Amino acid sequence: MSNPSPVEPRRVPAAHGMAWVAQSFSLLRLQPARLLLIALLMQMLLGLTQLPLIGLLVILSVPALSAGLLESFHLTAVGGRPELRTLFKPLASRPHNGRLLAVGALVFAVGIVSMSLLLSGNEELMDPELVERLNQGDLDAVASLNQEALGQMVLAFLLGVSISGTLSYFAIPLIWFRHLGTGGALVTGLRALIVNWRPFLLLGLGLLLVFLPVAIISGILFSAVGAGGLATVVIMGLIMALMLVFQMMLFGTQYCAFRDVFGLAAEAAPPADSSGQLVA
Repeated sequence: MSNPSPVEPRRVPAAHGMAWVAQSFSLLRLQPARLLLIALLMQMLLGLTQLPLIGLLVILSVPALSAGLLESFHLTAVGGRPELRTLFKPLASRPHNGRLLAVGALVFAVGIVSMSLLLSGNEELMDPELVERLNQGDLDAVASLNQEALGQMVLAFLLGVSISGTLSYFAIPLIWFRHLGTGGALVTGLRALIVNWRPFLLLGLGLLLVFLPVAIISGILFSAVGAGGLATVVIMGLIMALMLVFQMMLFGTQYCAFRDVFGLAAEAAPPADSSGQLVA
C-alpha cells in the first residue's frame, strides 16, 4: 500500500464543540435501534475482560471495536444502515487491524504505567489479594478501602482513562478513515486536539450538561432497585439503556468532531472485503 498523503487538521470555531453534541444526537435519532444494539454488543464483549487470556485480547481490540462504532455512525450519516457485523469490520481489515491493535497495546501500557505510578505510594492498594478482588469487581473490597485509598484509586483510574482517551481520540479514526500508520495517527491526532482546544473545552461542557440529567435519573432509578422481582430487572434495564445512549452520544461526538476537523468523504472507510479474515 502506498503511503497516504499528509493529513492536516483544521482549526474550527469554539462553537463547534456544542454543535457536535447536537449533531451526535441527530445521528443517533436516525438509527436508534441499530446503533444501540451495536453498543450493547460491544458492552457484552467488554464483559469478557475478566477472563484471563480472552480479556487481554478484548482490551487490545477496544480501538478496533471503537472504529467499528465510528463506522456505524458514518454509515448512518451517509444514509446507510449499520449492522452488527459493522462493529467487527475494522478487525477484519488489513493493515488497519494491526495498527489499531498497536494503539490498543500502547493505550493499555500507558494506562497501566500511569496508574501504577500514582498508586505506588499506597501500601493498601499494593496488596495482591486486594488487587485481585478489585479486578474481579468485588464491591466488598471497594467498601473496605479507606477514604484516602479510595480517592487515590479513583484519581488513578481517571488519569489512566484521560491519558488513554487523549492518545486514541483522533488516532483511531485517522487509522480507519484516513489510513494513516500508528505513529502518524497518534502525532496528528494529538496536534489536532491541541489546535482545537477551545471547541473541545465546550464539548466537555456540553457532555457534562447531557450527563447530569442522565446521572440524576439513573440515581433515582437505582435507589428503587430494592423493590425486588421484575421491578428490579426493569429498573436495571432502564439504567443500562440510559448509559448506552450516553455512550453512543460520546462516540457520536467523536465522529462529528473528526468529520469537522479532518473532513470525511462519503466513502472514506476501507471496503468490507479488504482482508478476507477476521482477527480476534
